[in-house]
Amino acid sequence: MRSSPLAPILTLLLSCSCEAFSQDNANLNYIDPTIGTVAPLLNPNRPVVHLPNQMVRVFPIRSDQLDLQITGFPLSALNIITPQVIFCLKPATGAVTETSFNSRLTWEPDLETTAPWYYSTYLIDEGIKTEFTAGAKCGVYRFTYPEGSKKNLLFTPCYANGQYEFAGTNEIYGTEFVVDNNHQQKGVAYVYGTFPGTPAKGKDSRGVRNWGKYSVRQWGGAKPTKMAGEKAWISYPTNSPATLEFRYAISFISREQARQNFNEIEGVAFEELKNRGIKAWAERMGQINVEGGTEAQKRTFYTALYRCYARMVDITEQGKYYSAYDNQVHPDTRHFYADDYSWGNYLALHPLRTILDPKGEADMLQSYVRMYEQSGWMPEYPKIFGDREGMFAFHTAIMFLDAYRKGIVDVDYKRALAGMVKSAEGATMLPSQNGPKGPLEDFYYKNGYYPGLRQGETDSLSLGKRGQKRSAVAVTLAHSYDGWALSEMGKELGNTAIYEKFAPSARNYKNLWNVESGFFLPKDTNGKWINIDPQFADGASADYYNENNGWMYLWNVQHDLNGLVNLMGGKAKFEQRLDQLFTERLDRSKDEFWSKFPDQTGLIGNFGMGNQLSFFIPYLYNYTDSPWKAQRMTRLILDTWFKDNIFGVPGDEDGGSMSAFVVFSAMGFFPLTPGEARYTITSPVFSKVTIDLHNGKTFTVVANNCSRTNKYILSAKLNGKALDTPWFSHGELMNGGKLELEMGQKPGSVWRTK
Repeated sequence: MRSSPLAPILTLLLSCSCEAFSQDNANLNYIDPTIGTVAPLLNPNRPVVHLPNQMVRVFPIRSDQLDLQITGFPLSALNIITPQVIFCLKPATGAVTETSFNSRLTWEPDLETTAPWYYSTYLIDEGIKTEFTAGAKCGVYRFTYPEGSKKNLLFTPCYANGQYEFAGTNEIYGTEFVVDNNHQQKGVAYVYGTFPGTPAKGKDSRGVRNWGKYSVRQWGGAKPTKMAGEKAWISYPTNSPATLEFRYAISFISREQARQNFNEIEGVAFEELKNRGIKAWAERMGQINVEGGTEAQKRTFYTALYRCYARMVDITEQGKYYSAYDNQVHPDTRHFYADDYSWGNYLALHPLRTILDPKGEADMLQSYVRMYEQSGWMPEYPKIFGDREGMFAFHTAIMFLDAYRKGIVDVDYKRALAGMVKSAEGATMLPSQNGPKGPLEDFYYKNGYYPGLRQGETDSLSLGKRGQKRSAVAVTLAHSYDGWALSEMGKELGNTAIYEKFAPSARNYKNLWNVESGFFLPKDTNGKWINIDPQFADGASADYYNENNGWMYLWNVQHDLNGLVNLMGGKAKFEQRLDQLFTERLDRSKDEFWSKFPDQTGLIGNFGMGNQLSFFIPYLYNYTDSPWKAQRMTRLILDTWFKDNIFGVPGDEDGGSMSAFVVFSAMGFFPLTPGEARYTITSPVFSKVTIDLHNGKTFTVVANNCSRTNKYILSAKLNGKALDTPWFSHGELMNGGKLELEMGQKPGSVWRTK
């Protein structure tokens, strides 16, 4: 029988799987970037190949892991959530036609390999093996074609007016003109690349598909459209070598800088670059070592830890960086970072970095300060090409306070405070909008709450992007936390005037507490209650709450939990309401509920694990006389909603925010109130967790007799001394030592908070 011409490729593919790493790098064996790559409703995770917190981030362009066709392969991503990519590359065989550019590629799931440092797939129709590995500002694609085929590489821009230009015999330059949702130009990206030999080359500007803002959206977005922009291709004859590489570097400064960034991989073989990636990830994953637990729990844990390094990203290029905050190139010996969502990442991702990478956290926060100095505003969603209109609130205040109290040094906190005060006094609070304040903000500071509208009442002030409206309750609660953080930051820095000015706003949440209903409800401008169903009010997802219902916002007072306990009538009633949150039925079909609240997924009762707002809520049981319920709920959440498969993330991950919750909770503690330098304890997943700290010390959590059923803490010791409350400080963690827990099947002695 004659062998197939594809046989050598298939043999190579079948023999290529993720390395089995030795004990020194064993944690790498547990990372699976495909976990959570099919979302419940909204945004899935991406199997991103990159170095930790670096600029080049690559994944196949497809809607999710069950999309059996790939549009192409980007050279980098500006945003991994939506996603937003630049410079699309695609291999092809045969004659180059317009169909070649616009068709999608069928891939074989069982022949795909994913790792943080390496990706490969097999394109069935073309018979092409595609591989990729990443550097900091660069990457290398390697394609293996069927023997005897004509071999092509096709280049398209991802935005209108994108350009390509060939230079010499084997070089190409590209330019992307990145625009926002309103088609306003935000910035420019550049690429320099090389390819082997002397291929035939071509270019034309006929319309190609626009894939920059991902268009095959899983909730039914618009179809991709034709656009103006240059497409280019290179072609090799049938007798050329079967394998070819495309090597490239990205820049946000200039095409010449892209060429200089290419020095990173000049003369570096594919396997060597891949091994550099393995080394970088082994260092990060080796910082936390776990014992016990199941293989599945380890896969979930280390995959979550890998995702905590997807953002922020270092956009410094050989001692300088382009800032979209003043449209200038700045020389600087310090690293400059972008791409963050403070609204979601203040909760756990930034606090995790204060433990694992305090110097990196300092650089990231100082990047915020430089953005403020350059633009005049403290950003909230600092993207590579400017501050994006974020959710709501000024949660950078919480991030800076948390870092300051945890001893993060080399940050200009006084300049940061000035920027935060300017936002608090002069910026709009409207969701998904940037800009100066208006009458609603003046009303808030005068009356202590953000006013809502009655059903059917028109509003000319708050129609923001993505259908966002006032979110009156959500905004009031969030800015109460911000006011607390800002006042505490003023106190820490000796600025009594700032402390006294903003301290009262920390209590503004009380202005919307409705005693009769036991919920936070909106008021109109006359101070009259707007009576709504807090579980399912018409328009509640934007008018009053935001992305979640009133049950979820009931707990959104992290900065004054004792005050919240008192509002609810004391510890016993507070505990009863928590119990009710996790047991309250939706009282309607899920499709009806999710038509209003598509972000509130991962449901247990009315608790939704699928959105950032929920992360701290299970830990509130540590404010009751039943902290064992926190242990029960965090274990249930991890076991239920974080499986080690493609459905294993219950909602909006946002590039590290939800993954940081998993990392903390699996280790057995959590930063319940960022801004307070302490952690609250829950049931660890593992029998032993060892964290190697940057100061040379180690912190260890030991859970004796820990198992799936032995999940309750019977007693605790910190450094050999009995611990009678479920708390310990950041200082105690960073000084090293051991938290030792005795575990059992049933709740034992009751910890009481002090």
